[in-house]
Amino acid sequence: MLRLIAAASALAIMSLGFGYSASAADVSVNPGAVFQDCADCPEMVVVPPGSFKMGFDGGEEGRYEGPVRDISIEYSFAAGRTEVTQAQYAEFVASTGHNSGTGCAIWNGETWYHTPGADWRDPGYGRDPAPNEPVSCVTWWDAEAYTLWLKAKTGKRYRLLNESEWEYAARAGVTGTYTWGDDPNGGCEVANHYDVSGTNPNIAFVPVTCDDGFAGVAPVGSLKPNAFGLYDMTGNVWEWVEDCYVMPIPPEPTDGSSVQASETCDRRAVKGGAWPSSLFWQRPTFRGRDPEDRISHIFGFRIARDLAAE
Repeated sequence: MLRLIAAASALAIMSLGFGYSASAADVSVNPGAVFQDCADCPEMVVVPPGSFKMGFDGGEEGRYEGPVRDISIEYSFAAGRTEVTQAQYAEFVASTGHNSGTGCAIWNGETWYHTPGADWRDPGYGRDPAPNEPVSCVTWWDAEAYTLWLKAKTGKRYRLLNESEWEYAARAGVTGTYTWGDDPNGGCEVANHYDVSGTNPNIAFVPVTCDDGFAGVAPVGSLKPNAFGLYDMTGNVWEWVEDCYVMPIPPEPTDGSSVQASETCDRRAVKGGAWPSSLFWQRPTFRGRDPEDRISHIFGFRIARDLAAE
């Protein structure tokens, strides 16, 4: 049974031009409504329809982020309020016996080393991961398996976010270089990224000059949400999305649907960056591209749910 939890900030919703009232019966039409489909399910936030310009006419060599496209998402959908947590993923594994594998890639100061025995239970933090931290050391296939389990458990259409949905949700109306605007040092209130508190001589990237208060991974929801009520869209862990990685971005679809390869899909897009990532990679237009079986202690995921009539 759907459990209505709360609404996102009334001020944030009003600033986007939406009114707010909610009940379990009409949650699908009220932007900012927060709900769960079961007691142990992730909290979901209703994201309103809207349009935006996706992508950037530039990027790293071999990783073009364009061309810029006009995307029109003419439907509401629900996105995970946070990244999927250790506790939520543990419930899935306990219920299904799913084997996520081991040998997670961990940075050893020189390279990403596939460490024997490292997995989502032991992601190389030098301590046990906390139940409310985002799960990491999961492949795209693990993330997909989690959504299929949740779909079967609840009877609702859970899935991964599509890349265009992800960028739209991450921006939440912001048109700047980053999800918070154009100031490269202005994101510490909303993003657990590579900053003053996380400075590490073994990481070559230049840290931002602000301080988000976390040297490594943070419990989900530790910082401020965006205007849609979503936490950690930038930083914490990279987030797998549904799309095959295709470069350049094809002209279609422009309706929020995922991009899929005509034949083999050898890489999937990942978005948002992580706590030790370069700020350049944490721009919402940046398109990570990794094999479906990539397993790393900075890779996790966020889920989506369709809200249209079943």
